[in-house]
Amino acid sequence: MGWLSALLGNLAFHLEDPSGARVHLATAVTCSSRTGDSRLAAWAWGARAMVARAAGEHTLALEQAERGMACVPSGLPRAQLQSWARLPSLAELGRERDADDALAAACQELDADAQGWAAGRFGFDAAEHALHEADAQRALGRAERAVTCAERSLRAVAVGTPGWAAAALVMAQAEALSAPSDAAQRALDVLTRVPAARLRSTSRARLMQLACALDGHDAVGVEDLRERARALPPSIDAYGAAVTA
Repeated sequence: MGWLSALLGNLAFHLEDPSGARVHLATAVTCSSRTGDSRLAAWAWGARAMVARAAGEHTLALEQAERGMACVPSGLPRAQLQSWARLPSLAELGRERDADDALAAACQELDADAQGWAAGRFGFDAAEHALHEADAQRALGRAERAVTCAERSLRAVAVGTPGWAAAALVMAQAEALSAPSDAAQRALDVLTRVPAARLRSTSRARLMQLACALDGHDAVGVEDLRERARALPPSIDAYGAAVTA
């Protein structure tokens, strides 16, 4: 029941239903306390940090990430919490040294785990780690590092998947200032390859952030990107049903 609640919370978040996500994830935390499942507790706190961060509540997100770190097992689960929950929250708060420490700790855990860098592992793998590193480097203003990390994530995932879309859009965000046309074309490629109904909330948010970052630029593709981003249908319709492809 606890893991089902956690997965429902994750689904609700990606369908742009933050209230539903918070309810399900809080239930998952409660179930983890009653059963003593430390991995569930850590994952649920990490997901709650993700939801808070998406709402711009970075201090709360870091607090929730630390709650998860207090109970997470070593190895791959600990690497995930460092990379997915602590690192991006610290980066968004501008705590550069702490963010670098979290990144180093995640890499150490991945190195120590026999399957740490294996591709395609459910929940967390090398591609996702590179994605979170790219996002953190971008938030810290390190655009070149962000592009390099995003490229590494892109090479490790199949084209058209949610992970591919996320990595491509993080790369586009990092390119926005130095190469606005490249950034716009990359985002348009995502919209061409991934049906709008299959875009996760995080990808939708990155598209809108990118469109705002490119505001005022007249580079090729920028106006087209703005129009297509504005025309995206909602993830959930007026009746509360998920819009599916």
